[in-house]
Amino acid sequence: MKIILTSDVSGLGSSGDIVEVRDGYARNYLLPQNMAILATKGAQKQVETIRRSQENRRVRDLEHARKLQEELQNLGLVRLSKKVSKKGKLFGSITESDVVSAVRSAGGPSLDKRSVELKGNVKSLGKMAVGVRLHPDVYASMHVEVTPGS
Repeated sequence: MKIILTSDVSGLGSSGDIVEVRDGYARNYLLPQNMAILATKGAQKQVETIRRSQENRRVRDLEHARKLQEELQNLGLVRLSKKVSKKGKLFGSITESDVVSAVRSAGGPSLDKRSVELKGNVKSLGKMAVGVRLHPDVYASMHVEVTPGS
C-alpha cells in the first residue's frame, strides 16, 4: 500500500515521504495513529506544495546562514510592543512568532519561527537576548526590547 507519512517514523521515513508498506501495517498502525495518509494524486500534489513552501523558508546553505547572521546582528535592538496591564504585566507572553514578525517589521530577514530560541516564558517588559539557530553550525544572537503597546 502506498502512503504519505505525516510525521517521522523511525526506520521508515520522515514527514512528507511517500513510501510503500504492507497493507496491515498501514491500516492497523500508521493510519489510525495519524502518522500517514493514503497516497492519492491530490494528496501528492498537496505534499509537493508543502515541500516547496518549506524549501523557500529553509536556510539554503552555510554561506546563506552566515549572511542572515550578519543581517540579524546589524539590526541592533528590535522593539516589540505588546498590550500590558496597569501593573506592567503582559497579557499573555511573547512567542517565537512575535519575535519573527518584529524582526521582519524592523527590516530584518524572514525567519522560521522554529529557529528562534526563547529562554523560558517571557511575560514582562524589558530587554532580553534571543537566539536564532540558522544552521547547525551558525547561531545568531540579538536583543529584543518588549515595550508597552496598545
